[in-house]
Amino acid sequence: MKSKECVMELPAVKGIQAGKPYYTVMCPLHMVAGFFKYTDNTLPPDMRVQRVLNKQRIPEMKEYILSNQDSYVFSALTASVDGELDFVPSKANESTGQLKISMNSRIIINDGQHRRAAIEAALEDCPDLRYEDISIVIYYDLGLERSQQMFTDLNRYAIRPTKSLNILYDNRDAFSVLVKECITHIPMFNGSVENEKSTISNRSKALFTLSGIFHATKLLLRGVDINDADVRETIIEFWNAVSKNMPPWSEAKQRAITPDDFRQTYICAHAITVKALGDLGNTLLLTTPDKKEWANKLSFLQEINWNKESKELQGLVMVNGRISSAASNQKAFAEHLLKKSNWSNAPKGVHHESGKK
Repeated sequence: MKSKECVMELPAVKGIQAGKPYYTVMCPLHMVAGFFKYTDNTLPPDMRVQRVLNKQRIPEMKEYILSNQDSYVFSALTASVDGELDFVPSKANESTGQLKISMNSRIIINDGQHRRAAIEAALEDCPDLRYEDISIVIYYDLGLERSQQMFTDLNRYAIRPTKSLNILYDNRDAFSVLVKECITHIPMFNGSVENEKSTISNRSKALFTLSGIFHATKLLLRGVDINDADVRETIIEFWNAVSKNMPPWSEAKQRAITPDDFRQTYICAHAITVKALGDLGNTLLLTTPDKKEWANKLSFLQEINWNKESKELQGLVMVNGRISSAASNQKAFAEHLLKKSNWSNAPKGVHHESGKK
């Protein structure tokens, strides 16, 4: 590298991968925004090394940074440099040192373009973030074909975590924390929830999914004016009242039937029913504030034939012998339960996922 050439110098660790050197550097956020770019979105797909930037994702990611400045976490970016790289090892360890990158180099993001764009947007609102760093894994740019292959390889085995696992590990969202806490105080749910997967395997002893209970409880509370101090009690009391009136739930909890038979036989073993019950409960909360009346008001649930083969479920949630979990089926199921309740003071229609009636 020429001595008078303008360079960017970053602390780095050198490694070998696939027989070629690569580097992990610590880069100040303002340098990430200024020097590390993604490819031109106007190019045809076969000439790009990345997917087109989805600008709709940026505001949410930006807000995540700004709202959690003391706890946000961004994983390393991956970049390719088409230009000179000069690694200067330290005296203590030849694998650590300083990486000098020519400012005339073409630097592109192979993985993490949305993170880079979110950082740039966050810096506009909070310039103090410029003093923080993010790690970047840097490879030599060996051409378009190699960069496209890198993108494919980096994303080949990426698997999004399940909804249940996201809820389980989300200790920042107050509602996630509340639902997880309430589950421990609801005997029917406690010890019977699949926390990691959004579906339950045949061999699992779990009866319900965390994601199903979470979304059903959101439906339960939507639009209901409850003091924060009463929310926890309301959730626990409602699901306990439901549990008292669900014979198949009790049979499965007491192991009178196996969890697998429970899922194979009954529609009430599936998330669509839990959500429909949450939807129904929303109407109950709006019309019957007295919690002592809930168990009695829900006693009609004992008369429903929850067997998947029952006539009343066909075309409602069972379509061609299979469960249909579409939002329209969930809404129809919730309306069916409301009709069965014979609650004379219930408002017409029930809420559903979209928030409409």
